[in-house]
Amino acid sequence: MSIRTLVEPVEHTETLSVPARMRTIPRVLSIAGTDPTGGAGIQADLKSIGALGGYGMAVVTSLVAQNTCGVRSVHTPPSAFLVEQLRAVSDDVAIDAVKIGMLGDAETIRCVREWLPRASGAVVVLDPVMVATSGDRLLAAEAEDELRELVPLADLVTPNLPELAVLLREPVAQSWEEALNQGKRLAGSTGTSVLVKGGHLDALAGGGNGSSCPDALVDASDGTVTVETGARINTRNTHGTGCSLSAALATVQARTGDWNGSLQVVKKWLRGALERAGELNVGEGNGPIHHFHEFLPGAAGGATREKGPFSEQVWELTAHQRASIDSLDFVRALGDGSLPAEQFAYYLAQDALYLRGYSRVLSRASSLAPTEAEQLFWAQAALNCLEVESELHRTWLSKGVEPVGPGPVTKAYVDHLLAASAHAGYAVLVAAVLPCFWLYAHVGNALHTQWTGSGADRDHPYADWIQTYADPAFAEATARAVAYADAAFAGASATDRTAMIEAFEASAWYEHEFFDAPMRLDLRESAELP
Repeated sequence: MSIRTLVEPVEHTETLSVPARMRTIPRVLSIAGTDPTGGAGIQADLKSIGALGGYGMAVVTSLVAQNTCGVRSVHTPPSAFLVEQLRAVSDDVAIDAVKIGMLGDAETIRCVREWLPRASGAVVVLDPVMVATSGDRLLAAEAEDELRELVPLADLVTPNLPELAVLLREPVAQSWEEALNQGKRLAGSTGTSVLVKGGHLDALAGGGNGSSCPDALVDASDGTVTVETGARINTRNTHGTGCSLSAALATVQARTGDWNGSLQVVKKWLRGALERAGELNVGEGNGPIHHFHEFLPGAAGGATREKGPFSEQVWELTAHQRASIDSLDFVRALGDGSLPAEQFAYYLAQDALYLRGYSRVLSRASSLAPTEAEQLFWAQAALNCLEVESELHRTWLSKGVEPVGPGPVTKAYVDHLLAASAHAGYAVLVAAVLPCFWLYAHVGNALHTQWTGSGADRDHPYADWIQTYADPAFAEATARAVAYADAAFAGASATDRTAMIEAFEASAWYEHEFFDAPMRLDLRESAELP
């Protein structure tokens, strides 16, 4: 629950703003070659970026004469023109993510590598187009070393199995276990996270996993490996799958900042794109995937985005946030009771400050509500916030805890809610306040299940907190808040619907930061105000 701030602005030595990775519509640049039939290269990248909610831009590295049956010829423009393209974009547009695809030759790679600092702060995903699934080399051998030097500058690299082998100067993996080990070695030697893709195991490794199609994210920061499994789709329409996957990951990561959550979203989208690829009927060879399957009649995802209730849309959009919250050190330690008392005390102190501002916002929602039932509901919720704040001071904050002012996360969150209260209508305001109900109910239920499953030790230091947010009464209040948001969305204009989704996503991000703040001691200390 979260966030802070008094109505009067307070001077801080540190400010907090929603980072570029959290942009609702990220600006994504594809640097790649072309495909005149539209299934791969920058054409596929732009479709992927658009399908995943980004604004796509493109810089052409190679002009490729190809179709679904194969490549006929490649023309590489002068490197000086490539540099002009890159600078034209970065001199004018703030770039949130960069996807790098086909680079062609050593000089092209050097130009991109030298330009990358101009996109400082952007998510960088490198799809190292070096070897086709057939085994054909797509990059001159003398350029391979240049590409290896580019890998450490990316946040994520997404090689197919032959490319993974080339980057390591090793034979191609013949099993999933061997592929994972190669991914770990590449991540360890470059400091770049690696997506190990199992889609080609059957073709390249003599059997693979049959009906399963696993992908694994190797996190270079701590060496952890997260495997995402999925059913193998029986289709010949796989042209441009690697291009599309990497561009989609760059786009979603710019919104979420969470690679595991981004991979979950993208794998779901890609599965649908493969399943419905046959509807396109493009080409005589390996056809393209269906990038926009979610936005057409009969598409489950498209029906949700265009026609489904508000709650379904935002719950799907913020799946990454819930997964990330569940994995936070604070939440895990809160659940198993190992959370240090001083960090819990800091959290409660910030929560009390947040509730003070939140109650004002709920009162505003009550005054704007269109029905008496909604007016009463939001007014009661505002009163409950004040009562909880008082209880926190009575039972916890009076026990010798040094008072602190609102931290930067608390302040930013409350400022966000107060801005919605002052300038937005009822529908957008309800969307902004909803995550404080919904995500707390989610965390409370998850921790309560964990606690009761381990024997429900009554000596658990945070049992009261867990029971509060897993309480049926809180679940009922959350359900009513969700229902009111759905009703407001149903009657809202297209502009307000977009604003509702953006307000919910921003609040969900702040909830994540609020849970994480107590574990970032440097942030906590800088937040203490005189």
